[in-house]
Amino acid sequence: MIQQTEKQKPAAGEGGITSRAQDYGQWYLDVIRRAQLAEHSAVRGCMVIRPHGYAIWEKLQRELDDRFKETGHQNAYFPMFIPLSLLAKEETHAAGFAKECAIVTHYRLKSKDGVVAPDPESKLDEPLIIRPTSETIIWEQFKGWIQSYRDLPLLINQWCNIVRWEMRTRLFLRTAEFLWQEGHTAHATEAEAIAETEKMLGVYTDVAENILAVPVLRGRKTAGERFAGALDTYCIEGMMQDGKALQMGTSHYLGQNFAKSAGVQFLSAEGRLEYVYASSWGVSTRLIGALIMAHSDDTGLILPPRLAPIQIAIVPIYKSDEEKVKVLVEARAVFAELKAQGLAVKLDDREGFTPGAKYYEWEGKGVPLRVEVGPKDLEKGSLCLVRRFVKDIPGEADQARRKRAKSFLPRAEAMASIKTILDEMQKELLERARAFRDSRSRVIDTIADFERFFKEEGGGFAWVHWAGDAAQEEEMAKRFETSIRCIPLPDDIPAAARGAGQCILTGKPSAQRVVMAKSY
Repeated sequence: MIQQTEKQKPAAGEGGITSRAQDYGQWYLDVIRRAQLAEHSAVRGCMVIRPHGYAIWEKLQRELDDRFKETGHQNAYFPMFIPLSLLAKEETHAAGFAKECAIVTHYRLKSKDGVVAPDPESKLDEPLIIRPTSETIIWEQFKGWIQSYRDLPLLINQWCNIVRWEMRTRLFLRTAEFLWQEGHTAHATEAEAIAETEKMLGVYTDVAENILAVPVLRGRKTAGERFAGALDTYCIEGMMQDGKALQMGTSHYLGQNFAKSAGVQFLSAEGRLEYVYASSWGVSTRLIGALIMAHSDDTGLILPPRLAPIQIAIVPIYKSDEEKVKVLVEARAVFAELKAQGLAVKLDDREGFTPGAKYYEWEGKGVPLRVEVGPKDLEKGSLCLVRRFVKDIPGEADQARRKRAKSFLPRAEAMASIKTILDEMQKELLERARAFRDSRSRVIDTIADFERFFKEEGGGFAWVHWAGDAAQEEEMAKRFETSIRCIPLPDDIPAAARGAGQCILTGKPSAQRVVMAKSY
C-alpha cells in the first residue's frame, strides 16, 4: 500500500508517468501529480485538493445535488464537533468508529518559555469528537424537528468534511480528512425507510455509471461489514484497472436504532407515540480516485466528458504576428460557438507556451477533446479534432492510436459533430470499463480455482458460494487477501452465477453466491 509518508519513486515513461504494468500504485500517484489534482499537505494523512481536482468534485457535487433535490431532499449543515456523550449513546455505532476518532480536549494554547502547549485551564468539561460521520449530532436535532406524522418523511442531506484518523493513507481513496455528502432521513414506517435506502443506492448507481462511466455491482454487505449501527448496508462496487474492487458508495437502513438512542418519537395518525425509522447514505471524494483508476492511461488522466470541468480545449497555432491575428479571430469564433452549444470550453491563448506544451498539459489533465486551429486549417476551412480517448484495438501501437485519435474535418462538420463525439466517448468509456470487468469476473466453485484466479490469473470479481462465519471470512482474507465485497442484488446476478450450491470453504449448503475480491 502507498503510504503518505513514502517518498515518490523516480517516475518513468511519458510525462514522467510510471507504467501501470510496472507499478500500479506509483502510476496512480503520477497521474494525480501530472493532472494537478491533489497533493500531500503539511498535515500527515491530509491532502490539498488543487483547483483542477476540486473542479471535478464541484461538477460531481452538482450532478448528485440535482438528483437529491429531484427526490425531495433538502441541504442543511450541522456542527463538525460531537460531544462524546452523544457519540456514545448508540453503542454499536460508537464502537465501530472508536479507533478512527480525533478528539478535542482543550480550547486554547499557552506559551511559556518558548513552548506552545494546551492551556491546562482550558480543558473542556466534555471532550468533543471531530465528526467521523454525523448520525448522532443530527438525530439530536431531529428530536426537536419531529413531533407528528405530518413532519415525516424528513429528508436531509449535508455536504461537509469528515475526519477518520487513518494510519495508512492514499490520495482521494483514504485520507484522514475528506469531503463527502451524507443523507439522513426519518420515516413513519419500516417499508418507507427501506425504500429510501434502496432509492438512494439507485441514485448512486446512476451517477457512477452515467456520469463517471464506471459500471458498478449493487449488493448488500455481510453482517460483519455493515455500517456501525445499521441493520442493513447496501453498496456499489466498481472494478479498477488492476482488478481490485473499490467501494464507491453506501446506503444504510438504520431501523429505529438512532431514533431510540436520541429519543426521536412522533405521534402517528392513529394517535400512538412511535419511534421513527431511518436511513443514511453517502459518497465521498473517493469517487475521484475511482474515475482515475477506472479510465486513465500511461499518458495521464482520462475524464468522462460529462464529468470534465473542461470538455474542449482550443489551441491556436501560429508562427508570425500576421498568422496570430487571423488564427486568434477564428479560435475565438470557435470558442463562442461551442460555448453557445452549452459546452465547457477553454481557449488556451496563453503567451509564452508552445502548442506542444499546451497539448501536454491538456492531455495530462484528461480534457476529452482538443481543437487545434492553425494557418493551414484556415486555408482549408477545416478544424483539427484530437480525442483524448479512442476505442482500444488489441495490439495497436501507441503511435498508431494517436494518429487515429486525430481527425481533420470541414469546419461546419466539425462544429456539428463535437457533441456527438463527446457522447460517443462517454459511452465507449463505460463500455470499455464494463468489458474489462466482465473479462476479470469468474464463477468459481473450488478453492483450487479460487487460488489460481487470484495468485496466477490476476484476480478480479470471484462469484462464489459462501456459508462461512466471520472467523472463516478472516481466514480467506489471510490466505488470499480477499474480502466479501457484497451479496449481490438479484437483478445484478448473471445467469451463470444463479442457483444454490456449496460453500467454497466449508462445503455447507449455500443459497446464493457472494462476490469476493481484493480491494482498496
